[in-house]
Amino acid sequence: MQNPQNPLKTFVPFPLLRSLIVCALALIVLALPSTLFAQERLRVLAWPGYADADLVRQFEKRSGVQVEVTFIDSDDALWDKINAHNGGDYDVFAVNTAELQRYIDKGLVLPIDLARIPNHAKQLPRFRALEAIPGLLRQGRVYAMPYTYSEMGLIYNRKTVKYAPQSMAAMWAPEYRGKVLAYNTSNHNFTIAALLMGTSNPFRLSDQDLAQAAKKLVQLRRNVLTFYTTPEDAARLFMTNDIALVFANYGTQQVQALRAAGADIGYIIPREGALAWLDCWAVTRGAKNPALAAQWINFTLEKNVSDRLTAKQGLANTVTPFRTNESKDKILWLEPLEDNAKRKALWDKILSGDRLDRF
Repeated sequence: MQNPQNPLKTFVPFPLLRSLIVCALALIVLALPSTLFAQERLRVLAWPGYADADLVRQFEKRSGVQVEVTFIDSDDALWDKINAHNGGDYDVFAVNTAELQRYIDKGLVLPIDLARIPNHAKQLPRFRALEAIPGLLRQGRVYAMPYTYSEMGLIYNRKTVKYAPQSMAAMWAPEYRGKVLAYNTSNHNFTIAALLMGTSNPFRLSDQDLAQAAKKLVQLRRNVLTFYTTPEDAARLFMTNDIALVFANYGTQQVQALRAAGADIGYIIPREGALAWLDCWAVTRGAKNPALAAQWINFTLEKNVSDRLTAKQGLANTVTPFRTNESKDKILWLEPLEDNAKRKALWDKILSGDRLDRF
């Protein structure tokens, strides 16, 4: 018999009603955009040691976001990744001041709002004066925040090398054939070759200079055991082979890594001068949340985070004083190059051995 006051109770049993309600809610949830439930992500592109797992966890816990870190091992790789989709694959990345210029030129980075980075006020005076650092400003706007720096000297094996070398030219010495580790990069290698050639400006080479430097790098290729990419790669190769010399692209970071591994090494600034880089954090044009990217930059400038970079990686930071070079040391801070793409094309040919007779 029907219940005229509650027909649903008569015709739809409660378990079935509950199932219908659950199914309806499930359909509603499925119809909602998936992004509504996705945890926000910060996409970081960094050099080894700049975004270690424990620091990432600390930032995630504080911010409530997920941090996705990708590591790069050369300026060429960095450019390829940021340039691939107009900066849309990453939010914040580390880049040296010289390389930064081509990112600004192509509109791949956003100006930084200093109001979002209060820890900038705690940086050392030389790094607070952003206008005095070449390459950071364009038309009065700041495009990157200084984070760490190092010169790129020459590491030598005290057990193999009787006397401390005085020049990068030692990497070409016949007695070290097959005992040299050089860095796999197009930009710095041409600059070093140009320095040894006595070129007036090793960062701005003519086509003739490039051809001459390429020939010199062909000779280097024949002298090295291999070209490394990361500090860990170089340390492993050093400890498992009879290595005499290492071009320290990562500078003091490599020195600390090798000594921690038990290597008996020395480290010198060559007489012709050592190249030096200042790495900075920059925000991509494709950043999903520029404010979150700025929050990451501000986090890395906290004193305990910066001090950890120095303690664990052996790199200088921009918040606390670091040892200074001897006054006699000649340091050449990186400058924008005449043509990155041309250097890269020549370097690729040198590595592959393709048509070396043209050089």
